[in-house]
Amino acid sequence: MARRHYMIAYDVADDKRRNRVFDTLTDHGEHVQFSVFFCELNDQEWARLRGMLTDLIDAQADQVIVLDLGDVVNPLENILDCLGKRYNPASRVRVV
Repeated sequence: MARRHYMIAYDVADDKRRNRVFDTLTDHGEHVQFSVFFCELNDQEWARLRGMLTDLIDAQADQVIVLDLGDVVNPLENILDCLGKRYNPASRVRVV
């Protein structure tokens, strides 16, 4: 399954819900700014994460914005234009 880059940002009004959204995204991606994560997900992982986030938020009060940044064969460093401090991806090691 092809993996894609996603940028996910959220604005969650309630502290308890916000902490749950943060914890969920921490399990699926890299925390890069206050309420912004970069995630590398295949279609199945994205569907599961989307369902989890939908269940966690209040659709009337909260917002989660998702940007599909494309296939992971194109590194984020090549598609991001950062002003100020440059993007420095965390080192990832897969443990099986």
